[in-house]
This record gives sequence, C-alpha cells and structure tokens, in this order.
Amino acid sequence: MDPESELVFDFPPFLRLYKSGRVERLIDPAPVPAGVDPATGVASKDVVIDPATGLSARLYIRCPSADCAISKRPILVYYHGGAFVIESAFSPTYHTFLNNLVAQADVVAVSVEYRRAPEHPIPAAYDDSFAALKWVASHAAGGTEAWLAERGDFGRIFLAGDSAGGNIAHNILLRTRAETLENEVTIAGLMLIHPYFWGKEAVGSEPTDPMFRQWLETTWGFVCGWSAGIEDERLDPFRDAAALNALPCSRVLVSVTETDWFRERGRAYYEKLKASGWGGEAVLVETEGEEHVYFLSKPHCEKASVEIARFVSFLTRD
Repeated sequence: MDPESELVFDFPPFLRLYKSGRVERLIDPAPVPAGVDPATGVASKDVVIDPATGLSARLYIRCPSADCAISKRPILVYYHGGAFVIESAFSPTYHTFLNNLVAQADVVAVSVEYRRAPEHPIPAAYDDSFAALKWVASHAAGGTEAWLAERGDFGRIFLAGDSAGGNIAHNILLRTRAETLENEVTIAGLMLIHPYFWGKEAVGSEPTDPMFRQWLETTWGFVCGWSAGIEDERLDPFRDAAALNALPCSRVLVSVTETDWFRERGRAYYEKLKASGWGGEAVLVETEGEEHVYFLSKPHCEKASVEIARFVSFLTRD
C-alpha cells in the first residue's frame, strides 16, 4: 500500500496520520489576520516570542490609540483548545472569542500559539505555554512589548483555557511552583473552561464503557508520542493529592456543561479543591443542555452570553 494513503492513526473528528508521516487535519480553519475588529473595536497584533521554536502569540487590547488614557489592566494568558492537535490562536474561532471577551473585560490578552501534536508531541505544548508565560512576566519591569509593559497589571495575571487549553493552564500554574517567574510575578487566578481532564477510574457519572475509555486512553498516548499513559498526572489532576491544596493562586473558576464527557471531572476538580484546605476562592459555572465548548460555535447565543459574563466578572472584580 502507498505510504501516502496507508492510515496509521485515526483521531476523529480531528485528524488522520498516515504512514508517510503526513498529517491530515480534518478541522483546520484558515488563520485570520490581526488588526482592529470592526464589531468590537478591539485591536490585536501578533508577536514572535521564540524564533527557534516558532512560539508566538496574538495580543489583544481594547483601546490602543494614543489619545486613550493609559491605565493598568488585568493580564489574561489564554491557551486555546483542540485536543492538542487542532485549532490555533490565529483561527477565526479564537479570534472572535478573544475579541468579544476583551471588549467586555477590558483586559490585555495574550493568546498563545503553542506547537501541536503529533508533529510536536507533549510536552512541547506545555513547554511553549510556560515559555510564553515567562515572556509575559519578563515585562513586569519593562520590556519591548508596550501593550504589556505599559498597560498590563502584573499583580493581576490570570491563566485560562478551554478543553485542552484548560488542561494546559492547570499544568502551567502548577509549574510556577517549581520554576519561579521573573520579577517575583505570581498568578492571581485560574479559569478552567470545560477542561480536558481524564483518568483510569471513572469519576461520578463518567462513561464506563471500556471501548470508549480505551479510545480516550489511546488518544492521550497519541498526543504524548506514546510516552505516557492514562495515569499521567498531567491528564489526571487527582493523581497528586497535594497539588490542589498547594495551587498557587487565590481564585479559580471551573466551567462545565451538562452534556460534556469531561463534566464530572471538572465538577470533581472544584469539589476537591474546596475540600483540600486550599485557601483561595473557587467558583463553579454550570450550563445546562449544552455540549463541550458550545460557546465557541454559538458565541452569540443567550447561554454563551451568560457564561462569558461570568468570565468577565471573575477577571475584573477586585
């Protein structure tokens, strides 16, 4: 059989990997350019953080013009979802979402373009995501990126992400315990939106069908380059009993939806965090009758508007 057409791994509905090494992404929207969004007035621009790896980000700000009064705004470091294999900080999906969120929350947002599997297996996504956070923190004492150095409030940095991006945000926050950020920068809050967490044993009403659970185990192995299994602490946040108790931020928001496979483990994250002795404030946002990351495909529906308003409140209140 032709290596170009011989299928090695099928990861529906996201991608197919062929024996030749060719990756066919089934969901691969064309990137949209940065600029001023006519619907919201939010401005964005792209920056290269590390030319060696291609690490880059799209920055967003609500009022970039010279005649706007410069004030310090919270900083949101955002990690997009996509099962570690699809989507982009530059896709229309995330460009629309960040424009809308920044318009309402008036934050300086940094949407991270990390490397994806299978070309770059985990931990590439984590390494890129932490490098981006370090780059943000380096601007606390000044720096080349004026939107951060002049307008960012480095006492109010939030990490956030949806699906795989929520997984990344959690793991990057934990990493700050062992690897201190520059300028004594710390993280104020964590926002986990329909986070991609899983594990060997079912939690709550998670699906127990062996074939379904085997499929999720196999896909995790795939994005890790077959270097890790389902008991990986990066996937299962409950493997390290002390991790939640020592979570290095003062507030956490966990968002879940009724028909999402990952709902039960998201709820358990919230409940275990509250019961752990952690001293911060935890908030649970539950949306009935909706599926995983519905707010991205239906950004203007009533439930999405309500949920995003909760995100805004979490990011902006003192």
